[in-house]
Amino acid sequence: MVAITDSSRGLRSNGSVRGPEPATPKPSRENIFLFVPNLIGYARIFLALVSLYYMPLHPRRCSFLYSISCLLDALDGYAARAFNQSTKFGAVLDMVTDRCTTTCLLVFLSTAKPRWSMLFQLLISLDFTSHYMHMYATLAMGGSGKSHKSVDKSRSWILNLYYSNRNVLFVCCALNELFFIALYLLAFSSPIISPALLQPEPSTLQPGNPAVLPKPSTLFANPWSAGAMEMARANKMDSTVPWVLCVISFPVMAFKQWVNVVQIVKASKWLAEGDLAERAKLAEKKQ
Repeated sequence: MVAITDSSRGLRSNGSVRGPEPATPKPSRENIFLFVPNLIGYARIFLALVSLYYMPLHPRRCSFLYSISCLLDALDGYAARAFNQSTKFGAVLDMVTDRCTTTCLLVFLSTAKPRWSMLFQLLISLDFTSHYMHMYATLAMGGSGKSHKSVDKSRSWILNLYYSNRNVLFVCCALNELFFIALYLLAFSSPIISPALLQPEPSTLQPGNPAVLPKPSTLFANPWSAGAMEMARANKMDSTVPWVLCVISFPVMAFKQWVNVVQIVKASKWLAEGDLAERAKLAEKKQ
């Protein structure tokens, strides 16, 4: 005979007490902020901040720390796939860190080379505009679940190649940063980039001459401080390697700027398609 339960009393029809219901397991609450890829992202930010501290007077230390921060950009992606910890927060953190670090380096180059400051400012604007518009168009038109790296070939074959091929993405980002790092090193080593590195003869020094450099004692409380010694070594850096790096990385840097322009154009057209669709719906409702 089948026992019939009485849910109101917790008893079975035969008078036996019904056993406790099995507890429903609660879903575990993961801490997204402590995922391995995001921890790598925090390390990138820390290294970038330290490199900014050394940027004005310590080119070797700055370049080393900045380069490590950039290389970790590839590691967090591998970690996200290996640990199955790909998150939207991590994607945004990665993109914001990339944009901010590159911007800080270009800002320094603008101050180091005022003659070319407008070009550096345009590069900053192009970088921010292209990535913001591409991200916004992806969210607005593709939905919140669509990644900004998912670009159909029908929309843009160049963006599809850039985002879908990890090797292409890594080489473009790495050599783009390498070009600006090399340009930064040339500001400390090449008289062609920084004419002030050419020390004029004492007899030619005149008051108001822009070639007259301040003595270390006017920059530091102690002329023999670590900063003053590093500055002296920096002015004697060999510019051969930075020049070679500039020549090698320049074509890739130029290609990445072209990709930024393509992103702006494609994102603008995609958003315009959405606007036309919305206007068409409104026109149908009015009819």
